[in-house]
Amino acid sequence: MRGLLLVLVLLLGVVQYRLWFGEGSLAEKHRLELQVEEQTLINAQLSERNSELEREVLELQTGNEGLEQRAREQLGLIRKDETYYQVTDKQSSESAR
Repeated sequence: MRGLLLVLVLLLGVVQYRLWFGEGSLAEKHRLELQVEEQTLINAQLSERNSELEREVLELQTGNEGLEQRAREQLGLIRKDETYYQVTDKQSSESAR
């Protein structure tokens, strides 16, 4: 009887060890859940960015207005017979000296 009790206690110890520290433990499960939440957030951000890029591509493919706007904003291009004026703040010009 005493031997059976000892075997059962050892078996309980092995099962408890695996539950708390072994492969598939509660700690590992919690860590994996946190990773899934983090990856879901990253995926949502990337999906939003992909949607914006897809919209930009469609705008550039469909007409010249989007292309012209992009050239004006990013490259500083102007049309023929247009005059370009650059306005600076008085404060920024004084601090540059």
